[in-house]
Amino acid sequence: MVVVKGVFGKTILDSRKEKTIQVLLKTDVGEFSASSPNGKSRGKYEKEPYKKSIDNDIKTLRKFSDYFSEEVIEEFSDLLGVEDTVGDFVGANTLFAFESAILKAMSKEQKKDIWKLVNGEGRKFPRLVGNCIGGGKHSHNEKKPDFQEFLLIPKEKTVKESFELIKKIKDNLKHELKISDQKFKDKKNDEDAWETSLNEKEVLDIVKKLQVPFGVDIAASTFHKRHKYIYENPALKRTREEQIEYLSSLIKNLELFYVEDPFEENDFESFSKLLKRFPNRLIVGDDLTVTNPERLKKAISMKSVNALIVKPNQIGSLIEVKNVCELARKNNIKTIFSHRSGETTENILADLAFGFQADFIKTGITGKEREAKIRRLIEIEKNLE
Repeated sequence: MVVVKGVFGKTILDSRKEKTIQVLLKTDVGEFSASSPNGKSRGKYEKEPYKKSIDNDIKTLRKFSDYFSEEVIEEFSDLLGVEDTVGDFVGANTLFAFESAILKAMSKEQKKDIWKLVNGEGRKFPRLVGNCIGGGKHSHNEKKPDFQEFLLIPKEKTVKESFELIKKIKDNLKHELKISDQKFKDKKNDEDAWETSLNEKEVLDIVKKLQVPFGVDIAASTFHKRHKYIYENPALKRTREEQIEYLSSLIKNLELFYVEDPFEENDFESFSKLLKRFPNRLIVGDDLTVTNPERLKKAISMKSVNALIVKPNQIGSLIEVKNVCELARKNNIKTIFSHRSGETTENILADLAFGFQADFIKTGITGKEREAKIRRLIEIEKNLE
């Protein structure tokens, strides 16, 4: 068992050089720390990252530090006691980092990998989902694709082989973009994906040639205003019905395997219509479902998705993350554990994805913060050989 002696918080900088929280945990088996990422493209129904502010959460942890002293943690389910105590007083980022630090302490005390604390029977490795070209809120160039991410989803025999393949492809894409985009400046966006002035159709025409399963994160809520989808590259407006027809043509003609957030975050019905047309493609909810069991239940009842993004810091509670994963599995819905656009070198996402037996893990491709997760997954893979 782990005996907690104290808990504290401090600010660190994420990959966008913005403040995020790191939680420091003192226990009878040593001191541990964990950090939380920041999202820029945040769903309306996500839990707030902090109560009032990051500084307020840090003060709250300090107040609760003595309360947690002598708290005993023996297994994953004991996180519920932590949530009952502090969950209403801090935001989702803080709670996630706190619980992650506790899992690290348990891992050392029990001499087990973190994933084994979640599920010691795990053997299936998630497929990598890597963002190679970016647009939307994550990119800073004036002219850019309206879709937020263009994703490579390799299906190699091992995580290591998949990682090597998408790194090579991403590097080669630089040369393709120089040919196709006269304004290409060899720059990368928030997720270390290439920035381009091409529109989504032009990017997809390039990605289709790569002979790797691929997809898009449309992040449609970010450009939905007054009941219309407001495209800027080129400038045009689409109604809900026109959005359905446009995306259907892209899926059909370009053989898209994966389509994330194709409609705004309240439109369960349009998700359902698209899934009915394309039951063999992944129609993925993120802003729609926000790692929330109640939102997922609605998506299930309306048959809106057959896959969902799991971002632990959208909900904060790892107990709720477990509930979401179990609910998805019972209803044959694929799970995709995901990073955020503002990342840290924290790699616990890999252990959680493997422990919860996720079908996919979305981490980006390059950059030390993104690679930390993939390299941890490769380490788990190597240790199980």
